[in-house]
Amino acid sequence: MRKTGMTRSLDSLGRIVIPIEIRANMGIEINEPLEFYADVETGFMGLGKYSNWTSCKLCNSIQNLSYFKSSLLCKQCILDMKGNIGVSPVPVAASKVPADKKYKVHQSTLQLLKGLRKLMLEHPEARQNDYAKWLGVSQSRISQLKKFL
Repeated sequence: MRKTGMTRSLDSLGRIVIPIEIRANMGIEINEPLEFYADVETGFMGLGKYSNWTSCKLCNSIQNLSYFKSSLLCKQCILDMKGNIGVSPVPVAASKVPADKKYKVHQSTLQLLKGLRKLMLEHPEARQNDYAKWLGVSQSRISQLKKFL
């Protein structure tokens, strides 16, 4: 959630106008039902499109709901998460470099210039992309090297 920097005051009837930029970004149309979320403890009040499904995202409970990062969660699920109850660690896959992937070897500019000059003599009709593949560098690097020749 981010601040917009926009402020609006309540009118004498307790109404507030939602700025058009926010309505456009949120896809809120005229006469579309909206719902309010409130957390009295933190003083947070939120507004969103009405969805007929107002229950805890984790256990579908409709009691003691709190709004957290665009999701409704019940108090019991929040307490369970805080205490790591029913939480299992995510297995971490071992990070291995595939056998077919080779580490790039850094070549000096002089080495690349010699190789490019040789390739240009052998294959004068080749494109920069071809030279780049043969030397194992990017096409833009070939362009830079050609300026040195």
